[in-house]
Amino acid sequence: MSQIKYYIFVVLACTCSFVFAQQAGMANEDMLPLWLNEHLTQAKLDSNRGKYYNALDNLDQALEIAIKIDDKTSQGKIHTKISKVQFLVGEEDKANISIGKAMQIQREINDYGNLAIAYNIKGVMHSSQKDYNDALKYFNSAKILFKQENLEQYTSDVLLNEAKVYIEQERYEEAKIDLENTIFLAKKYKQPRRLSSALIYSGKVYFALDNIKMALSQTENGLSIAQEYNILEDKNEAFLTLSNVHEKNRDYKSSLDYIKKHISLSDSILNVTRKNLAPGISGQTINNYKDAQNKQLKTQIEEVSAESAFIKITTILSIALITILSLLTLSLYKNNNIRLNSNTMLHKKNDELIIAKEKAELASKTKANFLSTVTHELRTPLYAVTGLTDMLLDEDPKPHQLPHLKSLKFSGDYLLTFINDILQINKIEANKVEIDPEHFNLKHKLENVISALNNSANDQDTKIHFEYENKLPETFIGDQLKISQILINLLGNAIKFTKDGDIWVRAYQIDKKDKIYNLRFEIEDNGIGITKEKQKYMFESFSQGSVQINRKYGGTGLGLSIVKGLIQILKGKIYLKSELGKGTTFIFEIPLEYDKSVDKPEVIDLKKTNKMESLDLNNVKILIVEDNKINQMITKKILNKMNLNCDVVDNGEDAVEIVKTTEYDIVLMDIHMPGISGLEATKIIRTFDKELTIFALTAVTLEDKMHEFGEAGFDDIISKPFKQEDFEDKLHAALSGEKIVSSFFS
Repeated sequence: MSQIKYYIFVVLACTCSFVFAQQAGMANEDMLPLWLNEHLTQAKLDSNRGKYYNALDNLDQALEIAIKIDDKTSQGKIHTKISKVQFLVGEEDKANISIGKAMQIQREINDYGNLAIAYNIKGVMHSSQKDYNDALKYFNSAKILFKQENLEQYTSDVLLNEAKVYIEQERYEEAKIDLENTIFLAKKYKQPRRLSSALIYSGKVYFALDNIKMALSQTENGLSIAQEYNILEDKNEAFLTLSNVHEKNRDYKSSLDYIKKHISLSDSILNVTRKNLAPGISGQTINNYKDAQNKQLKTQIEEVSAESAFIKITTILSIALITILSLLTLSLYKNNNIRLNSNTMLHKKNDELIIAKEKAELASKTKANFLSTVTHELRTPLYAVTGLTDMLLDEDPKPHQLPHLKSLKFSGDYLLTFINDILQINKIEANKVEIDPEHFNLKHKLENVISALNNSANDQDTKIHFEYENKLPETFIGDQLKISQILINLLGNAIKFTKDGDIWVRAYQIDKKDKIYNLRFEIEDNGIGITKEKQKYMFESFSQGSVQINRKYGGTGLGLSIVKGLIQILKGKIYLKSELGKGTTFIFEIPLEYDKSVDKPEVIDLKKTNKMESLDLNNVKILIVEDNKINQMITKKILNKMNLNCDVVDNGEDAVEIVKTTEYDIVLMDIHMPGISGLEATKIIRTFDKELTIFALTAVTLEDKMHEFGEAGFDDIISKPFKQEDFEDKLHAALSGEKIVSSFFS
């Protein structure tokens, strides 16, 4: 009996032990996230103190816990931190592997904020290897993702790293812009380390641009912050920069003092680094680096010291000369004093002008970026509105629906015109409109514009009369696109305000010098006319004479402002004559160069044909890369109506993968998408496929991004919302094997 009791006791004891062990295990699992944070905190402290291998140990332990609790977000972040520390201790191969793991995990779980941080670190790695082009690509990707995720505060670090690359490439103006933005963001988000570094590097840029006063000011401001927060690396960089600045100013004593401070601090930093690195790394490698640095700095000191000694000798000899010249100097003192005061005021004014100019440039850039963002946000839904409206109109709507659909189409077209006009005005004001001269037939150009607008005139029961001076040549060299835009605006304006009347379009010569003809164009109507009071405001933006006229006749009120801007760009002038109730005449004059080489006038076939019908489209495959579901549907339906087969993916990563395994004839690539952008996806595709035709199907503002699209490897750009005929022309050119001639990249 006692034996049975013994066995029962043993079983109970084992059961209790198991329960206690299970409870302890559960408690341990609950503690894992706390231990994870503890290891990460300790790793950060170790890294800040320069104890990099202790930091790596803590990060390894943190990674084990993150894997155990299946915390993918923490795994990606920890791999990024490990990579950063490995890079700091010189284990670059391991660092590349770690950052690769981080990016892979972050792409899988759509952790775009931390992916941007990883891109930034990857860019720094490429920069250290002097692989500057790849570095800039990663920095650009990081900026895009930070912007997408509304993480503006992290952009300052990327901009600072990008500026350092530009400095290495001697692209100082671009570096200056990045540093200005870094300084702004660092102040906004109270980031003293980045502010200190950005100011010091700004000093380096101004030094390179030979603006010594700004170089000294920026560097001293950066040094002040570095000293306040004891940022050793920034202090060291500031000492070296100030030494160079003072040497340039021929203040050799200050230059020598700062170079000595730089040497002393460099020794301290190297000693700390040697102490905290593993023996295998802290030995000969650090000593070699230190010896090389010391040798370089010793040479610099000798040069400065020698220069200083030379100055002493020169000073002694100069005393005698100064004594002899003192009487003459005294007699000229008053005059010189006045001149010095004038110069001081002039320098002050110059500095103020420089600062004002920089502020204006920053404001202009901010305005351009704002307009780019706003117009993109407007164009994307507008693509859906116009696309769906066109599809509904093509699907035999009921008679009572037709007026509503036509009104919707009119509203969409009006809004698109308004957006384009705002962009054109902004481009003119920013002086970003370039002249593109080419050979063209002026008479035929005028006839084509009249022909294009003749139906609108017929709707108004108005007749257009054309007069071209007999002795005036027909062929000229000029920017025919801008001339067409001017004529379309002015003639369209005349048609809008003339009902049951007449319009006269005239072209004739004013005078001629060598090959340059000064031409006058007149667009006269007998419409409603303009009052004297309103005439002086007609070329201002958003001006149409009156609110009542605006409501009755429509329009954006930007057309004449654009016309005036374009005529000024073409070195011409415009004015008007008008009388209320009797009509208006717009007169503009521009110089054009006579072109003798073109004997035959251009022949333009105005007959429209469906080019796509001539192609065999059975085996053609097109890939649509677009994250917006409505836009996916619209683009797919447009292609299906052309009897084209297409696949759809909604992000850049999937686009890259599917292109690797499937053969496509054309890729239509959106630009702004979650994850990697269309630009980055295209760059990746071009690493393994140079021949695939890739069109940027995008709503972004194009003017300032041409170089980006070209560098990424796009064949052409289709701007949303697009015209059906333009879309078909580009697809036909690509599928028929014609050479794609892009108007955007030319």
